[in-house]
Formats: sequence, structure tokens, C-alpha cells
Amino acid sequence: MALTREDLENDALRKQYESVRDHVPLVPEDKFHASLDATLAGWDPAQDLWVFAYGSLIWNPLIHFVEQRCARLHGFHRRFCLRSRGARGTVDNPGLVLGLDYGGCCNGVAFRVEAAKARHELKMIWRREMVLGSYAPRWVEVNSGGETIRAVAFVVNRRHPHYAGKVPPAELIRILATACGKFGTCADYLCQTVDCLAASGIHDPHLVHLRALVERAAPAAPTAS
Repeated sequence: MALTREDLENDALRKQYESVRDHVPLVPEDKFHASLDATLAGWDPAQDLWVFAYGSLIWNPLIHFVEQRCARLHGFHRRFCLRSRGARGTVDNPGLVLGLDYGGCCNGVAFRVEAAKARHELKMIWRREMVLGSYAPRWVEVNSGGETIRAVAFVVNRRHPHYAGKVPPAELIRILATACGKFGTCADYLCQTVDCLAASGIHDPHLVHLRALVERAAPAAPTAS
């Protein structure tokens, strides 16, 4: 089951996570809205707003945008460093999803949202990314075709209990090969990211290699008797 625009309009993720709140701490509504307002305070409402995507936002953005460009962010890298106990895993077998962690650089996609729709569209992304507080939104500068673009990016919150840091390779492969949640498997999340990066002309050798290892480690499908 894929996450949909309707899910975001209905705030479905918050409702879903409320059922496992003992394991998934939710950001209170007042702090949720304060975070959104604080980020928007750094935006000129006369200008269109850019969002930098590096994972599932690339292949399932669910926002209305008018342009997308390949972009490069320095100072952060893409890493499977956040536990997922709902979307791509369970409480018993948590999955892992991507976050922007400190150091290195990251090639991704920048989406331009027209000014008139920016507040609403960013709220949709907040309902997707900020219900748990596992990301720390910030304004960053990305390079796209020699042009510097100021964009919102979702950096991992290292103080969050779901932050996994640098997972040992064998454990990382096991998790990505076996974990599955409401929105599908970690293996599919990885493959979708690799394929959509490639479709945008972006080659991530680490993720490509990781996919090969995960496919090799995936449980064999049962054979018909």
C-alpha cells in the first residue's frame, strides 16, 4: 500500500501512529505547527519555495510542484539511519529509511513549489515527515546546473530515539532484506530510490551496491507444491 496525497490531506500518518504511541513518540500538534511556522519564517512569500528531496520524496513526492531539477547538497550525505516501526517496518522488526546525516555530499532532486501554494504544500510534507519529529527541517543551499538554490531539506534528528546512526553492514542488509511495514518493504524503498535517482541521471554507487547485496540476501519465495 503506497502513501497517497489523500492520506496527507487527512493527516492519516498521525492517526496511524497514535495506535502504537508507546513505541512511536508523536510531536504534539502545537509543536508541529510551530515547527512549520518557524521554517516558513525564513521564506519570502513573494518567491516560489524549493524543497530538496533525496529519498522517497523523489519517487513519491505527493506535492504539487511546477519544476524539478537535479541538485547537489554539500555537508550532508544520504544514509539509512532512521528506524521505521510503521511505514517500512514493525515494532517487532523495525525497518530503516533514509535521512540526511552530517558530512559528505548528496545528489538529489529539488522541487519548486509556486508561492501561492507553498504554505499548503509544505504542510503536506510536514504531515509526512514531521509527525514523529525524527527530522530537523532546515534551509540549505544546493547547487543545480551552476545556480545556487535555497531549499528546505529534512536533516536527521540525531537526538531522536529512532536515530540508528551508522548501522553495521551485515545488520543493515538483514533489515533492508526482511523488514516490511504498512507502506511496503525496505527493499522496495531502496529499489525505488535507486531507480528514480537513475531516471533523473543520478548514480549513487553506494545504494546500487547495497541493492545488489539486499537482493542476494532476500528470503527466497516459496515454491509451488
